[in-house]
Amino acid sequence: MRQPLYFIAGVIAASVTTVTAGIAARATAGCGKIHLLPGITTYHGLTSSGRDRTYSVHLPSGYDRSKPYPVVLGFHGSSSIGLFFEVDTRMSESRFSANKIMVYPDGVGGAWAGANYSEISVAEDLQFVTDLLVELKTEYCVDDARIYATGISNGGGFVDIIACSAVGGEFAAFAPASGAYYTDNAGVNGECTPARHPIPILAIHGGSDTSVPYAGGDGKPAIPTWLEWWAERNACSSSKVEDSFGGDVHHTTWTCADGVEGVLQHWKVDSMGHCWASTEINFSQLSVPQGPTPIEASKIIVDFFDQFTKP
Repeated sequence: MRQPLYFIAGVIAASVTTVTAGIAARATAGCGKIHLLPGITTYHGLTSSGRDRTYSVHLPSGYDRSKPYPVVLGFHGSSSIGLFFEVDTRMSESRFSANKIMVYPDGVGGAWAGANYSEISVAEDLQFVTDLLVELKTEYCVDDARIYATGISNGGGFVDIIACSAVGGEFAAFAPASGAYYTDNAGVNGECTPARHPIPILAIHGGSDTSVPYAGGDGKPAIPTWLEWWAERNACSSSKVEDSFGGDVHHTTWTCADGVEGVLQHWKVDSMGHCWASTEINFSQLSVPQGPTPIEASKIIVDFFDQFTKP
């Protein structure tokens, strides 16, 4: 049951860019439907597992109802909502998502499943993601081969949960940032059974993160260990590291199954705490507190997504 609740979050000027050449878009049933507020964030609700859930959608300003668009789901951190993630990351701005449909779901009680403070089960939140994708494909012109997920902190951990589940088969790539991996903490085969291999994943994390330490702890794995598990899951054979910004930033790229380079990537910023990496000050940086970072996560992530389509 669809319950649109329209609210102006900001008018974003955008130019629609061309879908990557050579990729055959897989259009969904929502193509052809008229939407009156492209470029303006609109708020909606649906019923999932008997519970009322909410989410927001930002269409490109030049939204063409006959053109299939990539979709990016952005999952907020704990004690938050989708609107705050949208504002913090600026991912609705045309410089990052001029040719994408941005979707910002809201967790129950301000959190996503999997953490020790979550209010609902992993199964229920995964069902919400499934129901949300069905609704998005029904209401909007979605390229079914180009659906992606990103998130921060608890939301980043939930992105990993999706990637480790059958629901992850609906997505082309994942990008957790400052992720809290509460459930993916028991080795390669622990509670992680991806829908396919390899699964494209890019992770960003701060070396100075005290909320979700890089070295792990409090039931969460060390980030290098978690990356090793994904490297094994993706049948990666080798990796290379590029350092920049005076040794503050380290970008690791793995070569994985069938010799594909870059399916697994990691950006570590030694000086960064628990926040969304951005060269412009944002609210999550102020909460650390710290200033801007050398890298821009929103650009890195959308560029990564553009490289992958669902088989």
